[in-house]
Amino acid sequence: MSRIQQQLLKLEQQHRLRQRRVVSGLDGSRLSINGKSLLNFADNDYLGLRQHPQVIRACAEAAQQYGVGSGASALISGYSDQHQALEQELEEFLGYQKVLLFSSGYLANQAVMGSLCQRGDNIFSDQLNHASLIDGCRLSRATVYRYSHSNSLKLVGLLQQHATGKSAANAGQENFILSDGVFSMDGDVAAYAELQQLAERYNASLIIDDAHGVGVMGEYGRGSWEAVNAAKPDVLIGTLGKAFGTQGAYVAASSERIEWLVQKGRSYVYTTALAPPIAAATRASLRLICEGRKLRQQLSKNIAYFRQQAITLGLELLPSASPIQPLMLGSEQRLLDWAEKLQGAGILVGAIRPPTVPEGTSRLRITFNAIHQQAEIDQLLEALKEAA
Repeated sequence: MSRIQQQLLKLEQQHRLRQRRVVSGLDGSRLSINGKSLLNFADNDYLGLRQHPQVIRACAEAAQQYGVGSGASALISGYSDQHQALEQELEEFLGYQKVLLFSSGYLANQAVMGSLCQRGDNIFSDQLNHASLIDGCRLSRATVYRYSHSNSLKLVGLLQQHATGKSAANAGQENFILSDGVFSMDGDVAAYAELQQLAERYNASLIIDDAHGVGVMGEYGRGSWEAVNAAKPDVLIGTLGKAFGTQGAYVAASSERIEWLVQKGRSYVYTTALAPPIAAATRASLRLICEGRKLRQQLSKNIAYFRQQAITLGLELLPSASPIQPLMLGSEQRLLDWAEKLQGAGILVGAIRPPTVPEGTSRLRITFNAIHQQAEIDQLLEALKEAA
């Protein structure tokens, strides 16, 4: 057997061999997979906007004007007036000097970490940060220190030991504290008060990836920092493929930092730009998010109802007020058994196992959106009860 064959066999024996599902249709909360209609509790379309008529219409109209692709990188000919308008509207919405669009959240994080954080700098990174942030740290050539998840005492110890100060001897060196805003596998929110206090004390910039917070958290949907009444992070990263219901990502920061990303962000400079119809669709999504207090309230009601009923059933949920509701099962085999039973009952959920999460913490990653009906949530609860 070849090395790859051996490694694939090992993954299969460990119940860690990933497989793709072919989706052939979408109708409200239901997906058609392999000819079977399933209730969908497995994606990140938290407000249900990817099916919204205004979003679809904006995309279709822009495709007539620009075609379906951008045709080039943003620095050649791929930057349209739709991109420019969306960046300006996001600047106003989020309250930052400048915003820069990217083709994906992964590329955005690579650019931020690979260009803003340089050799000689220090990055203090939460242990459960998203893989794209971890990979971005590797690209940065900065010195990376990882602290236990949301453990402020561990972070303080690392900062005391390694953070550069404001002295002339450390001129040119920078400190960065790096965290998800909402952690994608646990659903909990960053400890903003402590992070911002420590960033100020140790002369560090706070970088937050709020992919799962923007649009759904906060009074105006600006994200997890708004929900906890925190100040804006120095650098805010967000994706458009979740609450916005489209595709792509953005970085919000000061004018000089955004200009540096334009000049030196390799995953920006050398990537085909986001398609103009997607930018147009996202502008429509942003308008709906700005007007979307009722959508966010309905989403919150769905989450609260599920948690109340699930706890009554004795299900082991992690403490999360976000649309991400992890149900801990422990072993990979138990996880796969539950996921198969749920799918047999007509329900699709995310089955998350190592190496995405730590050993022994395999879980169902159940996600909610604003268009889920209570009867659909009851169907999920009944299926979970049967699986248990």
